Amino acid sequence: MSEKIAMTRRLLERVVDVAPRQVEAALRAKRIPQGSPLAGEEWLGGPVITARNLRLLIDTLEDIDRHGKPQLKNGALRTRHDGQVIVDVFPLGTLDKLMYQGFTAEVWMQPEVTPSNLASNTASFYDQDLPDGHVALVLGAGNVASIGPLDVVYKLFAEGQVCILKMNPVNDYLGPFIEEAFAEFIDRGFLAMAYGGADVGAYLCHHPLVEEIHITGSDLTHDAIVYGTGPEGEQRKANDEPLLNKRITSELGNVSPIIVTPGTWTESELQFQAENVATQLANNGGFNCNAARVLITQKDWPQREAFLNKLRSVLSDIDKRVAYYPGAEERFDTFIDANDQAELFGPRQDGILPWGLIPNVPADDTDNVCFTTESFCGVMCETSLDASSPSEFLKRATAFCNEHLWGTLSASILIDPRTQRTEAAALEQAISELRYGSVVVNHWPAVSYGLGVTPWGAFPGHTYQDIGSGIGVVHNTFLFDKPQKSVIRGPFKAFPKPPWFVTTKNTAKIAERLTRFELNPGLARFAGVLSQALRG
Repeated sequence: MSEKIAMTRRLLERVVDVAPRQVEAALRAKRIPQGSPLAGEEWLGGPVITARNLRLLIDTLEDIDRHGKPQLKNGALRTRHDGQVIVDVFPLGTLDKLMYQGFTAEVWMQPEVTPSNLASNTASFYDQDLPDGHVALVLGAGNVASIGPLDVVYKLFAEGQVCILKMNPVNDYLGPFIEEAFAEFIDRGFLAMAYGGADVGAYLCHHPLVEEIHITGSDLTHDAIVYGTGPEGEQRKANDEPLLNKRITSELGNVSPIIVTPGTWTESELQFQAENVATQLANNGGFNCNAARVLITQKDWPQREAFLNKLRSVLSDIDKRVAYYPGAEERFDTFIDANDQAELFGPRQDGILPWGLIPNVPADDTDNVCFTTESFCGVMCETSLDASSPSEFLKRATAFCNEHLWGTLSASILIDPRTQRTEAAALEQAISELRYGSVVVNHWPAVSYGLGVTPWGAFPGHTYQDIGSGIGVVHNTFLFDKPQKSVIRGPFKAFPKPPWFVTTKNTAKIAERLTRFELNPGLARFAGVLSQALRG
């Protein structure tokens, strides 16, 4: 174990060392101008999250080395009224409280986990004296820099599998930096790299030495791998006759909802949450599996139009992005052409797409593409529900998400602190009943992806035939074997403005300092991050 810990420490150091060059390569590939605040997205979505995950994993490995299991803080384990086990995993200490003021995170376990058997359902790989070895193929995502490396890290450390990381052609420019950071793992045979298109992926999926597969991508890619393509593939899927007899885990996207609980919001709260929602759409040009897709409002909420107008204003002002991901323009047109009321913000030229908002999509139009298909570009919709009270709205919105929106990866609930106090029971009921792998109150579910301590993946229960948002989790640095969902709560209006907001102008400098902070956390480095954050 000591050697494994030492290797992980060196990996963390190399991730931080290659970070500036990796970010520069990403900026060139995505045609982001030098000096743009958007450079911060490449720091946050790449080195910051990767470094944080590795640092927390080292803590877990040290706990296992000393105690046999990851160690929870005192009082972290509790149960709901129905007996469901919850573990408080964030904040972990003073620096977390200072860095992420007002944020908390919980992991809710699957029903079969009890307080008495939680330990045996945590880091169970490390309970084995002589575990069987496996070769896992990781099919990397093409959008966010941290996805592929952290999928590999989870396979290596949580499941004890050596890996082949097949880079996505969209961002295979990241490969040399991953190879440099993981050089020791490659040299010792724990990781191999592969490049190429779908033909290379298909060859590796069917290779007899590959025993398991992890996919981050689309459900269509998953089905093509498992069942094949064309009419024959459709027939095999209908009969559940997979081409591969291999364990396949996956994270496959989502039509991500934002439930806007009605209340009386101040002008500054309206503005903050408009920037919050715009961020959830616009980050990385909309090419995120957890990007905002469906805004759910109460039809008679007096501030509904005021909020939508604030959102329109933010979308009009923020930078437009190059549509670098293949098929983006065609997908964008599909959504816009299917909804005559679509509103566009910004020009469309030279591969640059405007932001798209499709308001007033009827909630009973359940076959609308906005509800059934992940756009994976910079377009979202708004729909409204009839409700006589915030509690009734939360109940109806929860049912709408569970019954009519594709996917179970992540959902967001916005609720002001005054309504949260009066509707506490209704909020908790909504959190409990939402069938999503991450439920985040007042902020973007990417927080769940980035914290590391929270598992990231679909709500349990999908099958190969009905794959939805996928099977299994990653990140999850406490190594819980049977998590059901991550629940994160944050302030309705945060100060300073979160660095991931698209309206934060100093994001790149904040994120660069965050990367060094994750390498070696301390009060001095926290002060450096804070000084940049206060500049906005």
